[in-house]
Amino acid sequence: MSRRSLFILFGPALLAGSLAFLLPASPSSEAEGRDGGPDLTVQLTVTPVLPERVVLERELSGRVAAYRRVEIRPQIGGLILDRKVDEGMRVAAGDVLFRIDPAPFDADLRAAEAALTRAEAVAAQARRMLDRSDTLLAKHVVSPEKHDAARNDLVLAAADLAEARAVVQRKRLDLDFATLRSPIDGYVASGLADIGGLATPGGDKPLAVVQDLEKVFVDLQVPAAGLDAILLASEAGLGPVRVMADRDGAEPRAGQLRSSDVIVDPGTGNASVRVEVANPDLALLPGMYVRARLPRGVAEDALLVPEDAVLRRGDGMAQVVVVSDQTKATRRDVRLGDRIGSRILVTSGLKPGERVAIRGQDRVPDGTTLQVTPVAADDLPALPHP
Repeated sequence: MSRRSLFILFGPALLAGSLAFLLPASPSSEAEGRDGGPDLTVQLTVTPVLPERVVLERELSGRVAAYRRVEIRPQIGGLILDRKVDEGMRVAAGDVLFRIDPAPFDADLRAAEAALTRAEAVAAQARRMLDRSDTLLAKHVVSPEKHDAARNDLVLAAADLAEARAVVQRKRLDLDFATLRSPIDGYVASGLADIGGLATPGGDKPLAVVQDLEKVFVDLQVPAAGLDAILLASEAGLGPVRVMADRDGAEPRAGQLRSSDVIVDPGTGNASVRVEVANPDLALLPGMYVRARLPRGVAEDALLVPEDAVLRRGDGMAQVVVVSDQTKATRRDVRLGDRIGSRILVTSGLKPGERVAIRGQDRVPDGTTLQVTPVAADDLPALPHP
């Protein structure tokens, strides 16, 4: 390669290097050279951590069950002539749901009433015969044996009369059973029997199901180790159980702990508890999955920090940035407890009255103490929610 070619290749590079030596250093580079690093003073938004009384809660998942659930089953067999309700309809106690063909039962009742009339006549005749026998026995006209026979006839006639009356009562009940009514106020569930179907006593499927949904139960599984705390908190009246439906926009509903099972499942180690919740708008339906927060105790001097104030180390340890009265900021390891709304309970690592950073704390490196400019949280506008 010729000298001219080499000059063409390396000439621009030599020229650029010469210009770099001639250009002056930038002001920021000179400052870093004099100070040994960038300015480490940062602005932090801080808030004091003050003790307060809070109710501790335990969140559990459960299922909704109807307050009352009644299966409508026939007590007599027959053809369904009429159905007065549809699925989802609200009914009151005593409303007619179905009518079974009453003709056979009406005929049986008439036959039973005729037998009752006959039994009444026989009993009346037996009474007259005994009265006559009593008179004749007093005059020594009839033998004691015949008198005893007349008395026995009256006893048998009275028994037949009682049986006939019982049969009539039973036949009247059968006729009444031909009309099926709702025993409670509630809503008719799906799966209704159709007109023309055959009602059979003891069948596998009910003709209808009526559920009272104005109030509902929420069945929860509580670990046995935490059951006593929940029961004691309920007896102390620490607050209602809050039930949240698992859907967007659902407002928590207040409930009351009603009962707990006395048996612990050996497979899971859980015991069942039941919470009663008012449900006037039918927002909670049987089978729905919900979450419930149950009070389990009180922390009298709890220290709570906003959720945004918590940082995490690489090993997962929680930290907060504490700002001293000398406006020195440093990270500090803490232990966390329950989540109370948008705040977290700090069980160790903080003292009452200390100030923690809630904005900008991620700019404080771990293991370093920085001079900071603290700004009270009330002095800044609230950050918009994402």
